[in-house]
Amino acid sequence: MTTILVTGATGTLGRQVAERLRTEGADVRGLSRRSPSYAVDLRDGKGLDAAVDGVDTIVHCASSPRGDDRAAGFLIEAARRAGVPHLVYISIVGVDRVPLRYYAAKRRVERMIEDSGVGATIQRTTQFHDLVLSVVSGAAKLPVLPVPAGVSVQPVDSGEVADRLAVLALGAPAGRVPDLGGPEVREFSGLAGAYLRATGRRRRVVPVRLAGKAYAGFRSGGHLSPAHAVGTVTFEEFLARLHRRAG
Repeated sequence: MTTILVTGATGTLGRQVAERLRTEGADVRGLSRRSPSYAVDLRDGKGLDAAVDGVDTIVHCASSPRGDDRAAGFLIEAARRAGVPHLVYISIVGVDRVPLRYYAAKRRVERMIEDSGVGATIQRTTQFHDLVLSVVSGAAKLPVLPVPAGVSVQPVDSGEVADRLAVLALGAPAGRVPDLGGPEVREFSGLAGAYLRATGRRRRVVPVRLAGKAYAGFRSGGHLSPAHAVGTVTFEEFLARLHRRAG
């Protein structure tokens, strides 16, 4: 039986990856700070050696706006010591094109994995529907709904990403694999409108022009991958599914 360690196993993506892998018959170890079996804080790495011992593959889904590269360093070193043959890493489309601090950290992690000597697979995806929902639902609390002017997004369903990662985890190391993008490139204002219609809220969507190099990178589409629009679940379908679950 294949033994697979999933980091961030209580998060939106990691939980689904673990479920997919268990369905495929893998022995899954779920690692997170709140895991009942493998409670590890990747920021200090304590307990990692026990978690990776005897593991065939690590799927690294844990992520944080701060300290991603430090956490990855502990994980990579533990994988080396244990002789883990395969490390799967989820990254973001545009980490090498959009000058955002979080993206820069993700790109550093990619390089660390590539240079580690551990067999690796790196999968970049576009933004999740969940992230777009978080942005627009938070903005909708205001009297008007502000969105970044001129910015398009290509949101992808986290479940489809989990499906892809599970397949990759059960295969051999493949290096950097083709991007996984959502089915549509949509202006942020259009996605905000879809959210308002789905929730029955009335707000005026107000495009706001922002400053800075990161915003310019998003305006230029550095975070998009239209040539790899292989996802099938649209933002409206994602919202409808949430509504059915809530009902």
